[in-house]
Amino acid sequence: MKFAFLIILLAFADLSAQSGRVKPSETPEARPTPQHPGNYSPTNERSRVVVAGKQPTPTPTPRSTDDEEDVIKVESTLVPIPVSVIDQNGRALRDLCLSDIELFIDGKLVEIGEMTRSDSPVRLAMLFDNSGSVLAARKFEIDAAARFFERVLRPDKDLGSLFSVATVTRLEQPLTANRDILASAIRAFPPPEGATALMDGIQLAANYLKDIAGRRVIVIVSDGDDTKTDTTFERALRTAQLANCQIFIVQTTGFENFIRTGSRSGNANIRSLAAERRMQSFANQTGGAVFMPIDQRELDMAFDQISADLSEQYVLSYYPDDDKGKTGEFRQIEVRVKNRTGLTIRARKGYYVSMR
Repeated sequence: MKFAFLIILLAFADLSAQSGRVKPSETPEARPTPQHPGNYSPTNERSRVVVAGKQPTPTPTPRSTDDEEDVIKVESTLVPIPVSVIDQNGRALRDLCLSDIELFIDGKLVEIGEMTRSDSPVRLAMLFDNSGSVLAARKFEIDAAARFFERVLRPDKDLGSLFSVATVTRLEQPLTANRDILASAIRAFPPPEGATALMDGIQLAANYLKDIAGRRVIVIVSDGDDTKTDTTFERALRTAQLANCQIFIVQTTGFENFIRTGSRSGNANIRSLAAERRMQSFANQTGGAVFMPIDQRELDMAFDQISADLSEQYVLSYYPDDDKGKTGEFRQIEVRVKNRTGLTIRARKGYYVSMR
């Protein structure tokens, strides 16, 4: 009898287990891994970029080929400071040596690790405005920019890349040593349309270059009028400074107006004046320059001057020794030339202490 009762109890327990009343243990929900193209880290601003082609990857040493992947990435506390020194006649000084230069960080004279001429390789990103606000002089600007790539990039040494800027920023050509490819890429631009997200573009280009060894240069060809962006001016500038980028601007407002009206007087409004101030600030803070051509000759001269500037720079190497534990703090930079007067010195105005 007891044995029969035990069998009945076991059978009842088995039926209960199959009834579904016993809750199974939970399985953790699988979460998708976010995907981000190339070197871009996940931020709201960067999600707006459309990236074409392959991304640059590190190699042990730079190689002299046309492969856009031949770049090196660096991890260093080095603060590079490109410096242009111009005399009263507008000519670059080429005879300076390390003993002629003084470097001040937050007002304190510091030691310069080394000073080199502009033989170091250039890693250049051109941001070309292809929005609807720049229509009249498009062919002239494209031809001049294509010639600029052909002039500024030294064979077997420099790399260039090309971004188009409109409602979104698009990487049209990744870093490559092939000047013909870059010229073809810019001449293949579709007709301009849409808004101008220029601050987004500056931040994206700076982040694209930030881990690549060499002089990092951004050249902007635009009217400077940002009409649609997720990035503030302050954030774009900070990103460029953190990436040690030097920014040159060819502001096309006057040129576009001259093509339309034939007048050199211009038609400045509050918005264009604000854009001009922003562009000037980008150049001043990073050691670059702003050019405002008014006709075809001046447009060509602007690109020629940028090319000459890059070929005649001095590059100071500064290795901070007191930045440990001060990540994110801003350091002011001042460069002086001893025993010389009447000079124009262009250099970045500061740097942010990096985690590296």
